[in-house]
Amino acid sequence: MDNLDRNEPVTAANREMNGSTFDGVSMRGAKFHDCGRQSIGFDYVNMPDAPFSRMNLSRAAFTDGLLPGARITNANLSGVFIDDANLAGLRVDGYLISDLIAAKKKSV
Repeated sequence: MDNLDRNEPVTAANREMNGSTFDGVSMRGAKFHDCGRQSIGFDYVNMPDAPFSRMNLSRAAFTDGLLPGARITNANLSGVFIDDANLAGLRVDGYLISDLIAAKKKSV
């Protein structure tokens, strides 16, 4: 990792980077493989069009997130809580969630 001061790709393999901080860093096209660890924090991160696969986000917390147009496929969402969220256009298995909530409120 001796090329950190140059505008060249950095490869960090089999390294411990506990407590590292990345601030104002452009990581366009960066790839992370087999590097998940607990308690990693993300704040004010812009990642449109980022693909995520084989992710374990158990007990993760998303606050002030923008997810318009996101697609979640083949996911285990058991025990997930969504509070104070704009659900306009949200569909689960083809069902418009706002319609299901409205129907449930009428039946109560």
